[in-house]
Amino acid sequence: MIVEYIRYRVPSERAEEFEAAYQRAAASLASAPQCVDYELARSTEEPGVYILRITWTSAKDHLEGFRRGDLFPAFFAEIRPYVDDIEEMRHYERTPVHGPGASAPTLYTWAGGADAFERLTERFYELVLADDLIGPLFKGMDPGHPRFVAMWLAEVFGGPARYTAERGGYPHMLSMHLGKAITEPMRRRWVSLLTDAADEVGLPDDPEFRAAFTGYIEWGTRLALSNSQPGAHPPKNAPVPHWGWGVAPPYIA
Repeated sequence: MIVEYIRYRVPSERAEEFEAAYQRAAASLASAPQCVDYELARSTEEPGVYILRITWTSAKDHLEGFRRGDLFPAFFAEIRPYVDDIEEMRHYERTPVHGPGASAPTLYTWAGGADAFERLTERFYELVLADDLIGPLFKGMDPGHPRFVAMWLAEVFGGPARYTAERGGYPHMLSMHLGKAITEPMRRRWVSLLTDAADEVGLPDDPEFRAAFTGYIEWGTRLALSNSQPGAHPPKNAPVPHWGWGVAPPYIA
């Protein structure tokens, strides 16, 4: 991906119409397959200064795909009156320096930390072993297995990277699913029982947390199902996923 920044200096008497023009032009960006996201920000110190940030799938996709495509004429028709107000227009590559701040707690912290995930997996595997559909998959499992899965979930949701340090990270988790031939009914039962366990041990039930939690569980179990099929050849090395709040951060009154 590539990030385009355009800095405008717009006279105050034209600021309102400038923002309105970009509101209309944004329809073209929202419809463009080359556009990942966009944002128009206004300086608080100098209200006439604006920064437009557009993330493109690549510079080529922007310059050849969007600019030569069917959506560009409508986009440019809206912003044409403000071309002379541009002070800078450049593409920037992302660097490895990025990450979330601490204004919102991690899902790990919101859930209650390591103890919460250990309570969750302990109760979950009690339900699993009593289940006629997926119980046989876990017959004779290592007594430490619930704790290991708690470590995985804790790391995924923003906690300490203990699963990577102590259990081998993604490659080890992948090895636990290869050749298991998980079925869709099994996957759904796994999700259902984990949700039941979350309710029983008192994991937060606010919509924002449960949406993020369920989003990962759906994603992870569908990946596990695919990776478990005979003949599957998933990537052998990858980082442990790090799951965040997504589009719905926590509601703090």
